[in-house]
Amino acid sequence: MLSNLHVKNIALIHEIDISFEKGLNVITGETGAGKSLLLGSVNLALGGKFSQEMLREGADNALVELVFTVDDERTAKKLTQMGYPPEDGCMIISRKLSGGRTISRVNGETCTASQLKEISEQLINIHGQRENQTLLKKEKQLEVLDLYGKNGLETKLKETENAYNNYIKAKKRFAEYSMDEEKRLRELSMLEYEVNEIEEAHLKEGEEEELEKRYRIMKNSRNIVEALTKVHEFTGYDLGAGDMVGRAIQEIGTVSEYDTTLKEIADSLADVDAILGDINRAAASYLGDYTFSEQEFIDMEERLDKIRSLQSKYGSTVSKIESYREQALSRIEFLTNYEEERVKAEKELEDSTNMLEEKCEELSKARKKEAKNFSEAVKKQMEELNFAQAVIDIEFTRASSYRKNGFDDIEIMISTNPGEPVRPLAKVASGGELSRIMLAIRNILADEENTGTLIFDEIDSGISGRTAQKVSEKMASIASGHQILCVSHLAQIAAMADKHFLIEKSVSDNKTQTVVRPLDKNEEIEELARILGGSKITDAVYSNAVEMKQLASDYKNK
Repeated sequence: MLSNLHVKNIALIHEIDISFEKGLNVITGETGAGKSLLLGSVNLALGGKFSQEMLREGADNALVELVFTVDDERTAKKLTQMGYPPEDGCMIISRKLSGGRTISRVNGETCTASQLKEISEQLINIHGQRENQTLLKKEKQLEVLDLYGKNGLETKLKETENAYNNYIKAKKRFAEYSMDEEKRLRELSMLEYEVNEIEEAHLKEGEEEELEKRYRIMKNSRNIVEALTKVHEFTGYDLGAGDMVGRAIQEIGTVSEYDTTLKEIADSLADVDAILGDINRAAASYLGDYTFSEQEFIDMEERLDKIRSLQSKYGSTVSKIESYREQALSRIEFLTNYEEERVKAEKELEDSTNMLEEKCEELSKARKKEAKNFSEAVKKQMEELNFAQAVIDIEFTRASSYRKNGFDDIEIMISTNPGEPVRPLAKVASGGELSRIMLAIRNILADEENTGTLIFDEIDSGISGRTAQKVSEKMASIASGHQILCVSHLAQIAAMADKHFLIEKSVSDNKTQTVVRPLDKNEEIEELARILGGSKITDAVYSNAVEMKQLASDYKNK
């Protein structure tokens, strides 16, 4: 439900903060006080047109914020699937206008207009603002019919969805067999060539790394030999470093016994001599073992070229090349048995199409039966809402393609006046009529719908007396399972309020602003008396207001 509304700097509103409650929340006030502006602000937060002209005079930004309490598991699950899970059971939707730009956020995260619309449809339904009336959409009308008749349709809907899923799988599989013979043979030949090329290479894990190591050595053999020859010469004992160190050892040996420091120098020279000897022998050993084969070098170069060629075609590693080979073999098998498998796939598609057609026919037949009951139920509700000779019909047409919920397209057709032809629900001209029709539909779906909050604007347009009483009773009935926000000028509806708000204008510092406040029990009676009696409230009018509130309370308690 909508637990809080915060509006700042819109038209005559400086800043208001309203906490709504469960049940029926009614807003009343004098004409021109800004009743529609309040509900219009909710529509702005949900993606309605927001322009610079809406700013309160002297303000440079405006804000509308809605706080929803989400306690319905189905709604919470849908919002989570959409990527906007409720936080601590709450959804906060805000929209800010600043510098001619609007920014929408859900739980602090920026979202697009389409995302905002999708999210809001799970939380609230606004009647009287056509762009948010989901029941005007054909697909929603089908959903409503299925919801109404779910006991008789649930099994058939599941069977149809299963048949549709099988049909889609078969359709995708058959689509794989769309190539002509020339293309098949060309692809088959190419794949066989690729598999042969990989298999003939006899690739081994780690082979490339070992080859590269050996290749680097052989490629730089001349530099290696020249360098090691010089190392052997420079560290040797024929005028090399070894010879010089040997002489140094002899010289230090003659004096090392006289001082410990000299002894340390002698020991270090001995270590150097040993290291030079090891280096000299290692260089000699490497040169003695080293051989260079021109043919081996060529073969190695060709092998590396082959490996790198395969890597560029099929994968950067041996395992990836092997994976490509296995996929190619699988594709070869597919292409080899192509015609045989194509015939099977075609038969599967034919069988799945026939099964889906059969299930769609069964579902459509059951829907048409439910549609008659639905039409009668709505008509009965409408008769009690001052549509004495309303005509309701549901028009069925076949969709251009199969869907998981069958092949039916439906449209609710209605006539509200005698002699008028039925027209699509979306084309009903009067906002008040449309709201009452929606009220009738909502009433028969009250136990099934999970949209937490319903807003009715212009619900009481052009009605009075007994019709107004019936409208108020139906709203009270729906409010037992849903939160309703309603702007009204009728005492019958105001009397049914579980929470009554008064909207009025006030002047401060020569500036006019709209304010909203909740009424206590005594103030509710006074407001009812004002609605009933106008400018002059007599004792009789006041007594009538008290009685009306008591009767409304008695009705709700029943």
